[in-house]
Amino acid sequence: MGGLFGVASRGDCVQDIFYGTDYHSHLGTFRGGLVCINSAGFKRYIHDITNSQFRSKFEDDVAKMHGHKGIGVISDTDDQPLIIGSHLGTFAIATVGRINNLDQLATDLFRKGSHFSEMSGDTINPTEMVAKLICQGETFVDGIKRAQDLIDGSCTLLLLAKDGVYAARDRLGRTPLIIGKKLGSYAVAMETCAFPNIGYEHVRDLGPGEIVRITEDGVEQLKGPGARLQICAFLWVYYGYPSSNYEGINTEAVRYKCGACLARHEKGIGIDLVTGIPDSGTAHGIGYSNEAKVPFMRPFVKYTPTWPRSFMPHDQNHRNLVARMKLLPIQEFIEGKRMLFCEDSIVRGTQLRDTIQQLYTLGAREVHMRPACPPLVYGCKFLNFSRSKSELDLAARQAIKELGGEGGDLKEFADPDSDKYKAMVENIRKQLHLTSLKYQRLDDLVRAIGLPKELLCTYCWDGAE
Repeated sequence: MGGLFGVASRGDCVQDIFYGTDYHSHLGTFRGGLVCINSAGFKRYIHDITNSQFRSKFEDDVAKMHGHKGIGVISDTDDQPLIIGSHLGTFAIATVGRINNLDQLATDLFRKGSHFSEMSGDTINPTEMVAKLICQGETFVDGIKRAQDLIDGSCTLLLLAKDGVYAARDRLGRTPLIIGKKLGSYAVAMETCAFPNIGYEHVRDLGPGEIVRITEDGVEQLKGPGARLQICAFLWVYYGYPSSNYEGINTEAVRYKCGACLARHEKGIGIDLVTGIPDSGTAHGIGYSNEAKVPFMRPFVKYTPTWPRSFMPHDQNHRNLVARMKLLPIQEFIEGKRMLFCEDSIVRGTQLRDTIQQLYTLGAREVHMRPACPPLVYGCKFLNFSRSKSELDLAARQAIKELGGEGGDLKEFADPDSDKYKAMVENIRKQLHLTSLKYQRLDDLVRAIGLPKELLCTYCWDGAE
């Protein structure tokens, strides 16, 4: 996915950019980047953070940086921020999103005599594509609007220029952008958890497609928000940090409600304990435990000093290694126990299958699973939330294929009251060797979030656009 953070300040802003960007590290582990501007121009550093934490890679760099304005990025796709020279002036840019029509946009630009320099093999850097589209405008705002209109997918961005930090939320608001302030400084972030410990207070969320310019004096609206919001519901299920709020709704509170919803649908299941797969599954498990009045325990603990979130690495074998190595079992809470696990989701199921097998090896009597969201029937086409090369890798799609439903209408498989849905879930249960498997209903998830369904992107569960 990725994260963004920017600051405009009356004083030096480098420390705020450094720590604010670091508070987005849970959103990606591919590249990190910082850039600031001062009277001498732009100063930028980009590092590979696949095998070490953002903070350790940039600690020496921040001592060499100074300026009153800057931006930082945690990128899960490409090297950024980029520094671009153009008729609009020199600017730095960082983006989060997904461009489905990247090849078509490139073909159109090639016809006009344009070229790309930030190539990785034969792949065009998506952030450079956004910069190219912006440079076709007469102003930064005109160019950003042009990019928002042309991109199929999503794009949230920060643009650093001499006159301030331009912040633009995705046209349909699939990812958040949030304004913070403290004395003499204004900041913009994707995660509100970045604000408190560096002294910022949450001012407001940008609306879908809204564009603002941030300076040390305040926030100037350059384009008002659009009428339609489609924020990714998966932020509350998994991506978002527990202390962060989106659209005024706290992530941890939603996860407790998700767990409680799951528990309310149970009828006399006999279990000894409830738990959650760390980290995001923990809050769902606590919500279930509180509602069901069954003890919450930790038969697995996560080794946090060195192991990242297991969806992050690009290589499947490395993801499996991370998933296996980061969880340490406590046999005393496993042997002879009937256990119910809450998990944020089941994506491919490969890592989960190994975890379940380990529980049985350690003597668990029963292993029940309660994912906090519905089955992922459709591959996300708006954000890079799944590492699967194809939506056919999804556990639900594998089950549908085995049931002979691939290539047909998937709507019935997404309907929790249909026979095809029940057969799909039973197939997944057997594949994972679970005692029982029940998914969250979409209407319960929407209710837990607290926003009307039409304001949420739920495409990966029901195919709705």
